[in-house]
Amino acid sequence: MKGQCEVIWIPIVDKLTPWTEGKEQAFEALRSLMSWFTIHHPSLIDQPVIRYIKEIWHLSKKPILVVLDPHGRVVCLNALHMMSFWGILAFPLTRSRQDAVWKEETWRLELLMDGIDPTTLNWIAEGRFICMYGGEDMELIRKFTATTRVVAQAARIPLELVYVGKRNPRERARKNMTKISLEKLSYYWQDLTSIWLFWVRLESMWYSKMQLGKTIENDPIMQEIMTMLSFDGSEQQWALFSRGTTQMAKGKGEKILTSLTQFDSWKVDAEEKGFLRAMNDHLHKLHTTHHCNRLVLPGTIRIPEVVFCAEYGQIIERFMMYRCFTD
Repeated sequence: MKGQCEVIWIPIVDKLTPWTEGKEQAFEALRSLMSWFTIHHPSLIDQPVIRYIKEIWHLSKKPILVVLDPHGRVVCLNALHMMSFWGILAFPLTRSRQDAVWKEETWRLELLMDGIDPTTLNWIAEGRFICMYGGEDMELIRKFTATTRVVAQAARIPLELVYVGKRNPRERARKNMTKISLEKLSYYWQDLTSIWLFWVRLESMWYSKMQLGKTIENDPIMQEIMTMLSFDGSEQQWALFSRGTTQMAKGKGEKILTSLTQFDSWKVDAEEKGFLRAMNDHLHKLHTTHHCNRLVLPGTIRIPEVVFCAEYGQIIERFMMYRCFTD
């Protein structure tokens, strides 16, 4: 895209915080790494400009990428999520382009995995059944992986288990990964960056859909995204079974484990309908009137006033939560 667009960095700093020599050196070091245009110094940016960028362009704590057309008109208030997710396909970074790219997409495992883990992508291409799971309770992980392998053997399906942890892996999750490796419970992503990218990719998809005005009521992919994000927001186990490009079954760990332990009751259906379709039918029968789903999103992005539960379609109550990522 060289020659078709230019990037200008506007370094916004807190005017109330003293500008020290250390900050000057850090700023110059950061600017020297950039291959695009930059404002020469933060002190050159007047307060009204900063107020405009914060109030009109919604700058909070994280960087934003505001896109202007050749006439200087804003065509996208923040294209960072779109660009990090779609890459070159996102250009020219307009709302219409974003909408066009999404119209060509479907909910599939490759959408979640693109560029993150070659091993899992190879399993998808080979037509294997893949179970991605998360959570931090080691005893439940042992029970879940053991039960899943027994069911896969009984159903005579080629299954691979992949532990993807949580978006912000805590010390307990790191210890679990060591135990998973030593006990050979399943495959896992050794690079914590891959786990982070997996969840950030989902968050970017959510934000991109939200920019287009999509909700779980009018967009099936949005519903799937919100379900996955609610898994990460929960402290419970969860699992997603998939094969090929479109076949999926997913749920919270307790419900999935119950379904697996009751495999004998839907084994015939699995032989007739296929494993994942039969699992989905059985999971549907396990719905209860008592449930609690949580959707945890970063406080640095704009949150819609009304969010519907992706699993039950009801309005989710909104609370403020402060969380420290320590054990």
